[in-house]
Amino acid sequence: MDYGLRLLSGRAHSLGEIREKLRRRCARAEDVDSVLTKLKEAGYLNDRQFAEGLAVSRLENQGLGKMRVLRDLRQHRVAPKLAQQVVDKTFENTDEVRLIEDFLARKYRGKSLPSFLSVEKNLASAFRRLRYAGFSSGASIRVLKKYAREANALDTLEQDDPVADDVS
Repeated sequence: MDYGLRLLSGRAHSLGEIREKLRRRCARAEDVDSVLTKLKEAGYLNDRQFAEGLAVSRLENQGLGKMRVLRDLRQHRVAPKLAQQVVDKTFENTDEVRLIEDFLARKYRGKSLPSFLSVEKNLASAFRRLRYAGFSSGASIRVLKKYAREANALDTLEQDDPVADDVS
């Protein structure tokens, strides 16, 4: 119990993360469930609250896309169904195109986006960066088409996209 409280005093954790850390540390595996129950009853462990806080933080502070936030929640061992619900609620009234434009402006600060993204390799790099940040390929391409010299170059990027909305 002391170890669980010490973990939670440092930062918020999901139930899955705490369970894994306790299993590695506990002398008896059967103690893990009782400790988790006590932590939940005391209000120290709440996966919904943890997921909502993480999702809002990733959206507002880092400007990341929906798929990246979902992937981060899953890496923190939040239940997939809960993670999907929280992400859907968090991104409910969000304009993805505006988010992408803000992301590009922030990541390529100090560069003239039209001239920088008119170079094909920079355009491909920006597309990959947007996909890794969790933005959909369709919205990313719509925004990048504003800067591309040849719009059909972007269509080939979408076909070769290794991320392809993968959230594993």
